[in-house]
Amino acid sequence: MTSKLDAYRVFNEVSRQRSFSRAAKALYMTQPAVSQAIMNLEQELGTRLFTRTSKGVALTTDGQLLYEYISSAVNLIEMGEKKLSESKNLKFGELKIGVGDTISKYYLLPYLGRFHSEFPNVKLNIINRTTPELCRMLKSGELDLAVCNLPVKDAALEIQECIDIHDIFVCGEKYRNLSEEPRSIEEIVELPLILLEGKSNSRQYVEKYFITKGIRIQPEIELGSHDLLLEFARFNFGISCVIEEFSLDYIDTGAVYKISLTEEIPKRAVGFCFLKSVPLSAAARKFVSITLTEPKKKHNAQDWGNNYK
Repeated sequence: MTSKLDAYRVFNEVSRQRSFSRAAKALYMTQPAVSQAIMNLEQELGTRLFTRTSKGVALTTDGQLLYEYISSAVNLIEMGEKKLSESKNLKFGELKIGVGDTISKYYLLPYLGRFHSEFPNVKLNIINRTTPELCRMLKSGELDLAVCNLPVKDAALEIQECIDIHDIFVCGEKYRNLSEEPRSIEEIVELPLILLEGKSNSRQYVEKYFITKGIRIQPEIELGSHDLLLEFARFNFGISCVIEEFSLDYIDTGAVYKISLTEEIPKRAVGFCFLKSVPLSAAARKFVSITLTEPKKKHNAQDWGNNYK
């Protein structure tokens, strides 16, 4: 049974070709099927759409009126189908990624660089927020996917881990002696602590770990970015809790010193979050694939930039 939309496609093609046989050939249909579709449409609309001529068919007055609208509608539909196909092939489109500043700078940039190099016509919209904010934006449809500090526990979200990360404590020259041998967490909490703001996933993860040991953290300074944690430690304001993988440029150059713990904080991960109920777009699927299939290396900030010069 021919649908109304299919019938209008047939009508549009017959109107263009001025011939049932040529329209049938263009539509890969039999001529009787084309004739039947037009007959059914005429019956449903209650009017004659074509008259036969020696050269084929011609539009009636009503047919011409209908064609002026149908031709535009069919062209728009075909254009939409073409654009959808191009979007699936990543010839254009937009990818909205939510990510924190630190993950963006120290982990995601080379993958964003490769994606942009391969698909320059796909617009990248990078939104920086905390992990809880990114999860809310995912569920409201404002993002295609987010790259978050895990763990994230939300039944509406699919989680896919990318890399393991480790929370450590670092210090500047003033506290350098602390790095000479492993320290207990009881010793650490007696020192002036510098932590991220309480709403961040990283802060909450470390706090929960300390609580399992019966210890509550009371930071002396709270900051809004990972880079500031490193800088405040470097200038001897206290002991900063940072992510080791994102602090290698400071540690390797001796700007700060890693304080080993007698009992290390359990590792966690950075990972992709996206809605379970909504399929990823072609662009989002490709970006996830690029990120997860690339070899994982330890880099410092300078290495990230050098990778994509």
